[in-house]
Amino acid sequence: MEQSFYVYNNGDLKRKDNTLQFTSYEGKKRDIPVERIDNIYIMSEMTFNTSFINYISQYGIAMHFFNYYNFYTGSYYPKEKLIAGQLLIKQVENYTEYERRILIARKFIEAAADNIYRNLRYYNGRGKDVAGFMEEIDVLRRKIRDTRTIEELMGIEGNIRKHYYAAWNMIINQEIRFEKRVMHPPDNMINSLISFVNSLIYTKVLSEVYHTQLNPTISYLHEPGVRRYSLCLDIAEVFKPLIGDRLIFSLLNRKQITEDSFTKELNFLHLKKDSSRLIVQELEERLKKTIMHKELGRQVSYRYLIRLEAYKLVKHLIGEKEYEGFKIWW
Repeated sequence: MEQSFYVYNNGDLKRKDNTLQFTSYEGKKRDIPVERIDNIYIMSEMTFNTSFINYISQYGIAMHFFNYYNFYTGSYYPKEKLIAGQLLIKQVENYTEYERRILIARKFIEAAADNIYRNLRYYNGRGKDVAGFMEEIDVLRRKIRDTRTIEELMGIEGNIRKHYYAAWNMIINQEIRFEKRVMHPPDNMINSLISFVNSLIYTKVLSEVYHTQLNPTISYLHEPGVRRYSLCLDIAEVFKPLIGDRLIFSLLNRKQITEDSFTKELNFLHLKKDSSRLIVQELEERLKKTIMHKELGRQVSYRYLIRLEAYKLVKHLIGEKEYEGFKIWW
């Protein structure tokens, strides 16, 4: 099975014959079989040349870059191999025709809201009194189908997340107050943790979309723009509650991540290297986890659920089957 390769030490990446080789600045070398790599995460200072870029492009390997603070800074996305002109036309048509666009956007938020509600229901059944937040979210999510504009839809989504994040103080066992979601920049350890994990989810979606014929720059909920693959932001909304938020709850409640995991002098903006490594290891294990898929009748991994979501969107765009966002059923 292909896997992600995370580089936390400073050094050089290069092609060596028919494989990849990482050399740390201390001179330690490690060969990496290229066939086993799905994407590369650069979490340190790294040098590489065009020969290396050309080689990983042949294998469709994306590279994702994070800075010193573990903020996502961008991705290298290889030239698309699964080009389909007719699908591209359909993608554009479903964006430019507003009723078709908002239909898809609603589906993303309906699924995200349902998955958020399921998370709260899970913890409510385990002694965490979040019933009041569930009621507020239930009222809001019933309004989604009546929205007529993207702005109205995003407003409802924002209010849902406001109640959802307020419930986190009940879910998280540590003595940490989480008042609201702040992103640019995060203002406490919880916001820093959310930003880092959400960025990882976004890159996972990007890597899966690459293996389909979808164009990642044409989106429906988030406005297409420069310097981002906005369709991946759309699809990530569906999976953040299942993969990202549940990972965060587990890390905090098991005290694998605490205030000591961050540099306090930097207002908890900087996640320490060992803690960052722990998070990505736990994420990779979670992505390997499998469930019995109701429609396919076989075990599929969380990671493959993301690709299936992209395939479902393709079927919707070509008129084969109306898209329904993934919803947690367990």
